[in-house]
Formats: sequence, structure tokens, C-alpha cells
Amino acid sequence: MEIINDSQEKLVLEYPCSWCYKVIGHHEHEIHTAVKEIILEKPHTLKLSNASKTGKYVSMNLDLIIANEDERTFIYEALKNHQLIKMVL
Repeated sequence: MEIINDSQEKLVLEYPCSWCYKVIGHHEHEIHTAVKEIILEKPHTLKLSNASKTGKYVSMNLDLIIANEDERTFIYEALKNHQLIKMVL
């Protein structure tokens, strides 16, 4: 088996930068609600990305400008831990 990326280097980003979170949940309106609770008034776009074959899950792309590593991590953790969100990539 071939290892595609065996690098141990940490991703280096220059902030501020544009960042996209893939947010997965059961319903589009629930994801909108969760994002509003976490992002508040920060400018962002939230677009439908995909739906599972059975329609049980939907994924949406959350795009926004991130000021620093702490903000990027905070938003990720807040989304991941929100009760209406099933997964964040």
C-alpha cells in the first residue's frame, strides 16, 4: 500500500485567511440555526453541498474569513459539539 501523505509537518497558514468547514446534519434549517448560534454576526456564506442517498443527512459548506488559529479551532470545536450538528470536516 502506498502512503499518500506521510508528512509530520503541521499545516502553516497565513492569517487572516479564507476557510471552509463542511458541516453535516439531519436538516438544512438545523445547520443554519447552529451556525447562527456559533458565528453570530461574523460575515459568512453557508451553501448546501450534498445530501445522502436516503436523505437522512445533508452537508453544507460554511465559508468565512478566519483571523487566527485560535478562532479556527474554536469555531471547529463549537460546531463539532453542537447538538444539531453530526460532523464537521
